[in-house]
Amino acid sequence: MPLPELDLIERIRRRAGSARGAVRTGIGDDCAVLRGSAGKDWLVTTDLTVEGVHFRRDWHPARAVGHRCLARGLSDIAAMGGAPAAAFLSLALPRRTPQRWVDEFLEGYLALARRTGVTLAGGDIAESKAGIVADTMVLGTVPRGQAILRSGSKPGDQIYVSGRLGGAAAAVAELRARNKRTRAQHKQNRLVWGTPTYLFPEPRLALGDWLGRRHLATSMIDLSDGLSSDLAHICDESRVGAVVYEDAIPMADRGDKALEFALHGGEDYELLFTAPARAKIPPTAGGGKIARIGEIVRSSGMWLVESDGRRRPLRPLGWQHFGRNR
Repeated sequence: MPLPELDLIERIRRRAGSARGAVRTGIGDDCAVLRGSAGKDWLVTTDLTVEGVHFRRDWHPARAVGHRCLARGLSDIAAMGGAPAAAFLSLALPRRTPQRWVDEFLEGYLALARRTGVTLAGGDIAESKAGIVADTMVLGTVPRGQAILRSGSKPGDQIYVSGRLGGAAAAVAELRARNKRTRAQHKQNRLVWGTPTYLFPEPRLALGDWLGRRHLATSMIDLSDGLSSDLAHICDESRVGAVVYEDAIPMADRGDKALEFALHGGEDYELLFTAPARAKIPPTAGGGKIARIGEIVRSSGMWLVESDGRRRPLRPLGWQHFGRNR
């Protein structure tokens, strides 16, 4: 088995070497940043969507799979404070894939593309001997030198998140609990989960743009792997630590595992960002709610202050391919 995902990425990063030439920022952020012209830089991101890993056909309608496929890339663009421009889609399909499924997948993908001003500009089609695989690349732009990186946070910065966290993890847990029911009940599940943000996450493009234009965020990342893991990325890249307050975390779920889902559940596609203490961050911006959940500290490591005031280490236990959560 390969190394855990983050270790594998770091090994690839070391072998690839530092950014050079046209590349301003390479491996280590939500997007690569390439030198552009006319006062702009290019943002480039790519994401795989794999059947059996990122979706199941008995749980996820094809339209939702297409939407989520593009939403993941758009969320990366938002996390850099950029504006999307074009997308490229490569599809590997088993021979027995119904054409109706493919058409509905494209409907979901293209509906989000039209709504966000993105042109599907190319891609590739291949036959898969296993499940469905969709690889999407999204290009965006940002004013020259103004991409919001993970590495800009400083001690004293405040930590913010958009929206509510843990809803996607709660939905997946519910679906897993129903896994042994009949196919008819699975179809009912589709009706139950057919409208929430879990199936149709909204990329926070407006918020990313709002923060970028006002130069408020010192660092930013999208919440795809879970708050604990994504905050750890900012801490690692910025070489800082963090303190998070349990009572300040906006949770989507109210069950016994609400905190666990909010801290370690992935696929919320909200934005996590830091800003100086003097910055005036309103409770709503870019069409969504914003909550201050903690602060950046000089010492390494992450800490969670619980409701009773006790402080315990916060470990990055979000999603990781080839990791302990497999």
